[in-house]
Amino acid sequence: MSAVPWSPPEMLLGFARALRTAGLPVTADRERAFLRAAAEVGAGNRAAVYWAGRCTLTAAPADLGPYDQIFTSWFGGESLDAVTHREVPRVSTVQAAVTDGGTSAEDATDQTLRAAASEVEVLRRRDVAGLAPGERAALQRLFATLRPCPPTRPARRRTPTPAGELDGRASLRAQLRGLGEPTRLRHRRRRTRPRRVVLLVDVSGSMSAYSDALLRLAHAVVRAAPRTTEAFTLGTRLTHVTRALRQRDPDRALLDAGASVPDWSGGTRLGETLGAFVDRWGRRGLARQAVVVIFSDGWERHGPELLGEQVRRLHRIAHRVIWVNPHRGKAGYRPVQQGMVAALPYVDEFVAGHSLATFEDLLDLVARA
Repeated sequence: MSAVPWSPPEMLLGFARALRTAGLPVTADRERAFLRAAAEVGAGNRAAVYWAGRCTLTAAPADLGPYDQIFTSWFGGESLDAVTHREVPRVSTVQAAVTDGGTSAEDATDQTLRAAASEVEVLRRRDVAGLAPGERAALQRLFATLRPCPPTRPARRRTPTPAGELDGRASLRAQLRGLGEPTRLRHRRRRTRPRRVVLLVDVSGSMSAYSDALLRLAHAVVRAAPRTTEAFTLGTRLTHVTRALRQRDPDRALLDAGASVPDWSGGTRLGETLGAFVDRWGRRGLARQAVVVIFSDGWERHGPELLGEQVRRLHRIAHRVIWVNPHRGKAGYRPVQQGMVAALPYVDEFVAGHSLATFEDLLDLVARA
């Protein structure tokens, strides 16, 4: 591969900032990662710099087109993009019409409905990070079909029931009202109350491809039980977004939630932010005997010891701790990140969270917790 006559870090940094100006989510952490990667592969090698930037400065398939254009205009030469972009799959619609060949309109309509159902089923199982804009819009509409059911816990009070635990006091009172004559025995059971659910969503740069879908899922859960559900975002700081997610319109709710999050697509300090949650909210009762769901890939900026300690503290006060990793359901994935290794001993459930189908499985798991 041919070498190019430039190598100063200022030129590479200018390229990264040009991408940011064009709208790509290039943070300071990604700039530093790009400079380190370019130094490793050789800053004088145009092709190596291209792939170093593509791996560190892009977060979604939609970023690849602007990235190629800016790279070519910044460094010159031909485009090095050798990856074919995924096209939006198009499902052919069966025309419902009466023909001389004997195909009735009812049969054709039935085939159309089956084809549409098949398209939805495929979309439900697709990784949300790899969806094209049209597929992403269709998936957003499917979030309205989610039906979260809050978990319950037994209450102290009991209520009369036709069968169950024998209620001796009520049975005796009924007999006294009948002047001592034998009467039907009374029964009771313990009431149930909704159990609190706490959602902690990682919105750092490594989770940017999933942040929108995860916050839409959080919006559905908050709307289903607004009094017993709390939502926070994790990044370089902890942000309380429950109030924004209580709005009826999901797009408006995500817009307001995003406006209140100052560290969107930035760095990650999972240990520090989880510690802030436990100190400020968890120990005061918000997480006590609650179902705490953490959405994160486990990448920790600092040492894993702090993250493991904070998850251990959270596990001691929560009813259950569920960790949702978007890479968990992918073939060949192993939880080898230091953050995940440190946190897993204190996690009750470690599940996937990369598609609508896995979100539905997660809601079932939370409802049974």
